[in-house]
Amino acid sequence: MKITYTNRFKKNYKKFSEKDKEIIKKKIKILSLDLMHPSLRTKKIKGTDGLFECSVNMDIRIIWSYHNNEIIILLDIGRHDILQKY
Repeated sequence: MKITYTNRFKKNYKKFSEKDKEIIKKKIKILSLDLMHPSLRTKKIKGTDGLFECSVNMDIRIIWSYHNNEIIILLDIGRHDILQKY
């Protein structure tokens, strides 16, 4: 699947350390190849319409959605408490 990024995602991504960014890039690659890869722990965000989360590690989460079942839109990234926004 193709991946695109929102401005919010890009802005919050820049806040991470270089070490975290490398891990994030690897997880995004996995997400593009296999949305349900066990290491991502992908799940729908309860109470939302079509928003999903996946884990980069035990602390960092990526929030994303689909577009036309062809594109993954990375909406936001942050520490685990980011889920409270959604």
